[in-house]
Amino acid sequence: MFSAKTAYFAYSDALQHPGDFFAAARSFFAAAANINVVHPFNAIAGAAAYCDDFLAPLQSSFEGLHRRQYIAMTGAFEGATWIGTTGYYAGHFKRDWIGIRATGRLTYIRFGEFFRMEDGQAVESYIFLDVPEMMISCGQWPLRYVPGDEFGHTGMVQGPVSQDGIMRGEMDAAEGQKSYQMVTDMLAGLATRAEAWRPYWHENMMWYGPGAWGSYVGIEHFRSFQVPFESQFDGWSGGSANNGMTRHFTRYGEGNYTCSGGWPSLTGVNVKPFMGFGPTNERVFFRVCDWWRREGDLLVENWVFVDVPHALLQFGFDVLPPKVRVAS
Repeated sequence: MFSAKTAYFAYSDALQHPGDFFAAARSFFAAAANINVVHPFNAIAGAAAYCDDFLAPLQSSFEGLHRRQYIAMTGAFEGATWIGTTGYYAGHFKRDWIGIRATGRLTYIRFGEFFRMEDGQAVESYIFLDVPEMMISCGQWPLRYVPGDEFGHTGMVQGPVSQDGIMRGEMDAAEGQKSYQMVTDMLAGLATRAEAWRPYWHENMMWYGPGAWGSYVGIEHFRSFQVPFESQFDGWSGGSANNGMTRHFTRYGEGNYTCSGGWPSLTGVNVKPFMGFGPTNERVFFRVCDWWRREGDLLVENWVFVDVPHALLQFGFDVLPPKVRVAS
């Protein structure tokens, strides 16, 4: 894991200031890496294609592009070494990007990234971008519906209150295992009538949701989103349940943090209207990833990404303006 951390932080440090990101990316990603990016990019084959199809258009559209993280953690899952990190890309939005009109203003794009490491390189990657959050900040989000009973806050998501999310050194393995087990047990309590997830959370917890749904402070405000959202789908099942349809590509703890991701991670049959669409009575799949922070025996912060544009495609709606799409 030490060699994986060394390779990752060399890559992330190179992206902290504007410049040529291509050399760092070609060194970090294996030539034949399996790279997955949210809609409209989806599957990208190899480091060269990642640079050409994703990174080059991003740098062209955002002048002074740089990347800042507030969580970076390493761990093992099913015998593989993973790095999970989240933060923001930032730059002046000078040219249209994936159909979103340039604003000429400083613009932030929240990212969540996972890398499976072998021999100091990323051989498999899942890259989440909160495109709806960016579109809302640019005044170009076309929908006004959310899955819950109230509108959450949409805006820049803060890093950990404790400011200890970037873990470059060695952490206490027992603390990481405690974090992992707490989250694993909590996930088993989701979508239960008794709301069995509640005892794992501080009453004033922070849930930093995807921009299209918003963020909430306090367990009752989180419930006002979570319970109605669960009710819109029958037979909810997640990536930790080994249901044969979804899976976590990784889930591990380090220190007081846990992360997980699935591509897809959640599935259920849509039985009530969702964000103004449906019910379709058809199965829907959600790409999801999370980071959690605990204090003692309670979870206090949760950073969440959902590829909402990909989910809405399953309802026949593309939130991105019509244009020539990146091939999936």
